Amino acid sequence: MIPGYYMNKVHWNFVKADGEVPDNILMDLLDHAYQIVLGDLSKKGDHQIEGYFDYVVPPLEGFWWQQDVDGIDYAHKENFHWISVIRLPDFVTKQDFDWAIAEATRKKKMDFSKVEFLTVEEGLCVQCMHIGSYDDEPATVQMMHEFIEQQGYELDITDKRLHHEIYLSDARKVAPEKLKTVIRHPIKQKDTSNF
Repeated sequence: MIPGYYMNKVHWNFVKADGEVPDNILMDLLDHAYQIVLGDLSKKGDHQIEGYFDYVVPPLEGFWWQQDVDGIDYAHKENFHWISVIRLPDFVTKQDFDWAIAEATRKKKMDFSKVEFLTVEEGLCVQCMHIGSYDDEPATVQMMHEFIEQQGYELDITDKRLHHEIYLSDARKVAPEKLKTVIRHPIKQKDTSNF
């Protein structure tokens, strides 16, 4: 679970699965994450979460980066590293999450130890809805970067502030040309002290 910017405008809560694992294990991890979110972290369970209210589980999201690259190099997508996350509402605490992991492990007799709770404070960003194939994202990203330049900002992708995607479409069910993906990039005010 990764906290990130959700309802309190400071951080978001996410369930995290890591891109360093084989696809079949990743699918199991994501299934485990959804089981935690939809099962044990709901009002149906025995554990009462303070401040709980009914909510719709948000779409899958991903954070992407490349080692030793300034920004993003789309020409070498094979070098991307990533994590997949499912955002959670602010009322879910680390203690609630740990309880849900223990409860899911006990009930389902499965290993949920790879599902993590994380906090991300994303900060100032620009975002754009990309419609189409993931392979066509560089054109949308280029337009985003031109926009931030015109507005007096610059890209601020670092080892802590990453390329972020929110998958509004299920790639297993939607044609590539109709996929909807929110692309979000961290930005900062352009430094004009050198001018």
